[in-house]
Amino acid sequence: MASGGSTGGSQGRTGQRGIFYGWYIVAAVFFMAFVSIGFRQSYGLFLPSWTEEYEVSVSFLSTVAFVGWMVNGVAQPVVGGLADRYGARVVAAVSVAVLGLSTVAMAFSFNIWMLAFFYATLASFSNAGAMFTPITPLIARWFVRRRGAALSVITAGGSGGAMLLIPFAAYLLELANWRVALGAIAGILLVLVLPLVLVVIRNRPSLLGLRPDGDTATMADGSQRPQIIDGPLTVSHWRQAYRSAPMWQLTLTYVVCGVTTAVIAVHFVSFAKTEGINETTAAIAFGLLSFANMASVLVMGFFISDRVQRKNALTFIYAVRGLGFLALLVIPGTVGLWVFAVIAGSSWLATVPQTSALAAEVYGVRNVGSITGMLTMVHMCAGAVAVLAAGFTFDLFGSYDPVWVVSVAMLGGASLMAWLVREREVSARYVPMRLAEA
Repeated sequence: MASGGSTGGSQGRTGQRGIFYGWYIVAAVFFMAFVSIGFRQSYGLFLPSWTEEYEVSVSFLSTVAFVGWMVNGVAQPVVGGLADRYGARVVAAVSVAVLGLSTVAMAFSFNIWMLAFFYATLASFSNAGAMFTPITPLIARWFVRRRGAALSVITAGGSGGAMLLIPFAAYLLELANWRVALGAIAGILLVLVLPLVLVVIRNRPSLLGLRPDGDTATMADGSQRPQIIDGPLTVSHWRQAYRSAPMWQLTLTYVVCGVTTAVIAVHFVSFAKTEGINETTAAIAFGLLSFANMASVLVMGFFISDRVQRKNALTFIYAVRGLGFLALLVIPGTVGLWVFAVIAGSSWLATVPQTSALAAEVYGVRNVGSITGMLTMVHMCAGAVAVLAAGFTFDLFGSYDPVWVVSVAMLGGASLMAWLVREREVSARYVPMRLAEA
């Protein structure tokens, strides 16, 4: 620990032994995202049980989900700002603790109002701090060249949670009941995730005498590598980001992302039942969706993300998701469900690392927690409105087809909007290239 440069070099330079400590942080955050996103995505799994036990409608539970997603959205810039100011470690630890305790309260709820209160308030707010928003500034400080790959691994944790935690909860639901399933999730949060966050996460590499990516002050070729490169649109306060086009373009695409992911997260099982498919099969299909997403996120993160323009990756991702929703319209029954799971799944959370990394590279890492929080807020609030609208649409028409039609149209627009981002002109990734050309 006596020499920051030598320590960083022993762990990070090419050809030397040891794993850069940032990857241990990535692993810890991977597991946190695995459980926290698994919890959020499992809401739809419990809808049939709650409608039967508490004798409430799908539209009522959609309203509860709407409030929860709105609260989660409002919490995003709050936890992002706190992470910028105090660091991700304390924000993540407190959030995991509150999420675990509120999930316990949900499991012991004696009526629908108690359950709705804990889900829509404490669980939804704390869930924001146990996901991507406070983690983005953390990863942006630990990684520069491999930022896309690191964020992709963490996003894959969310996909893994949906892939494994939801079928696990479905198994407990069938074996026992929904209270046992929620209690198991709470136990994982409090007993496994919380200690891991406290022990492993450190807010910046300098606390361990390291540099981003594990670099030494002087690279192997003798060149000096700056720790942070600012782009032409780097801001000193997050509000300034809204004075330029990329922030609005990312915002609009993230609105569409929120709408399409939220509708599926809450209504997937209910839709499957309208097609004559039971909860367990629907949960397995959702697990396949999540597996396809995890695989695509990792492939894109390690082999594509840091090699192409991120806006091109986003253009492709939204277009593929649109094809998945189109499959729900034109392919009936179980076959359509499986086709959707594979096609749409390959794009599901793939937007998160690309959008977060692009925001950091365009507007700088100093305020990226707040900026990512604002983006995620509109993502979650748009999703909340979509969940509510989808519930009332189903009650009115007895079908989800109108929802799928709107989703296809919106995803086509999002793909076009992403393509229009002028990344080479505004991203810090391309500053060295522009300087070399000059």
